[in-house]
Amino acid sequence: MPVVIDHRPGKQVTPPPVKQRRDPAPSRLQYRLERMWLTPLYRRVLRVGVPGFVIALVAGLWLSDEDRRARLSDGVASVVTQVQSREEFQVRTMTIEGASPVVDRALRAMLPVDLPASSFDIDLPALRLQVMQLDAVESIDLRIKPGGILSAVVKEREPAILWRHARGIEILDASGHRVASVTSREVRPELPLISGEGADRMTEEALALIDAAGPILPRVRGLVRRGERRWDLVLDHGQRILLPETGAVIALEAAITLDRAEDMLGRDISAVDLRDPSRPVLRLGIDARNTIRQARGLPLLGPDGSVLPETEG
Repeated sequence: MPVVIDHRPGKQVTPPPVKQRRDPAPSRLQYRLERMWLTPLYRRVLRVGVPGFVIALVAGLWLSDEDRRARLSDGVASVVTQVQSREEFQVRTMTIEGASPVVDRALRAMLPVDLPASSFDIDLPALRLQVMQLDAVESIDLRIKPGGILSAVVKEREPAILWRHARGIEILDASGHRVASVTSREVRPELPLISGEGADRMTEEALALIDAAGPILPRVRGLVRRGERRWDLVLDHGQRILLPETGAVIALEAAITLDRAEDMLGRDISAVDLRDPSRPVLRLGIDARNTIRQARGLPLLGPDGSVLPETEG
């Protein structure tokens, strides 16, 4: 705006006011607020803490009413039920592969719900743990396939041996795990038989001995665990091969080699004692012992090993 100066006499000229420039420096309060805003904790409190506190306060006040809480809970449950009941989540059939009829029936009985049912009602990990408690099941693959199919692929344990103990007869797999119980050996006559306490823990060694006894396998009746330390191989006609604690397979192979060369097991021998491999001992049968005693003029022995009275003297 232009300044007009009056030059008439007697007039006092007042100079125009000088406009003061604004100081660009912030005030002390503004400076402190800006410094606080540069603090990460302060920004986090204002951006997250304060809004969160306000939301929690409002929600707490709203949920303090019992009727509101009940309506909210019913609404959530209704939405969840509607979602879980949708057609794409329905399981209608169950297929089982690789299972025997007994395991098939047991697995279907373990299903926690009746089909058709929602897939959300079937806890596959819990069902798998329950199925794995069946002795006959080695592994199982459970999954829900498209089309509403619950698929179960079962791998059962392979029966390898029979174990007779004080409580009955059980079928074991190659690792010694129980598969099932049987009432008699005639149920599975094709399986080899072991007996004695602790024999189930040495199944692998027992199967190795059965394999080593191949040439005389038709005569083998079973293996007996002695003192949970060693084995006796039981043959027909009451013959036994007493095996050592260690190196039982090697000792049995040596006995079979000797039998092939000398027909040892075809003679009247009740036992072949190999507990000390460096000093094998043959125990003669009653007939062989009586033949020797008769040649020596000694009294004969009865079936129980006692001297017959009529032959004394």
